[in-house]
Amino acid sequence: MDPTCSSECIYNLIPRDLKEPPQPPRYTSIFRAAIKNDLQKVKTAMKTMGPAKVEVPSPKDFLKKHSKEKALPPKKKFDRNEPKKPAVPLRSDHPVMGIQSGKNFINTNAADVIMGVAKKPKPIYVDKRTGDKHDLETSGLFPKYINKKDYGVTPEYICKRNEEVKKAQEEYDCYVQEKLKKAAMKRLSNEEREAVLQGLKKNWEEVHKEFQSLSVFTDSTPKKTRKQRLEEEMKQLEHDIGVIEKHKIIYIANNA
Repeated sequence: MDPTCSSECIYNLIPRDLKEPPQPPRYTSIFRAAIKNDLQKVKTAMKTMGPAKVEVPSPKDFLKKHSKEKALPPKKKFDRNEPKKPAVPLRSDHPVMGIQSGKNFINTNAADVIMGVAKKPKPIYVDKRTGDKHDLETSGLFPKYINKKDYGVTPEYICKRNEEVKKAQEEYDCYVQEKLKKAAMKRLSNEEREAVLQGLKKNWEEVHKEFQSLSVFTDSTPKKTRKQRLEEEMKQLEHDIGVIEKHKIIYIANNA
């Protein structure tokens, strides 16, 4: 008998009440307790503040009609006997304006012009045939900066900086000399340096001559080894020659 199929029975034909499956438990966050405690702390901290101390508006001060409109100034009673402003002067009148003086300004101005120094004309330049004039000083064509008194003079701050650099270099040279004396270093003279340089060049020529005498085919291990040794010696000699030619001052230890 197949267990998946129900057995034939008359009682199976009777309708039965459907039973709803039980609902799953409601989701609860794992942080619910922590959030609840934080909210409780905040509420507890605000309990001692009390109600807001704000003046409550009175119910009698409610808005009325036309209460926010601008009020006109109070009316004044017209008085005909009120004094009036002075009348406008006539054309024939000559009112006195300010302080009068007996100075003859025409003669004074003429004397100032005759005795004064002529005004120097402003330098200009014309760049078009129509005669358009422009200021010469602001154009960059006028030698304005080279005519200054301090033109070409080294600024004071640069002189001060050069003195500081020179002083620092002298102190460093003294420090190096003291260190070299303490370390028992010897400085090569120009003759000794030239002799060492010539000796290195002579050695390089000998090694190079020996390298040139090698056979063209290096088909054996001894030939390859000899060629590699000669190349290394030539490379080392070239490096030593370059170092001595680059540095004019060379120090060596006494035990070298």
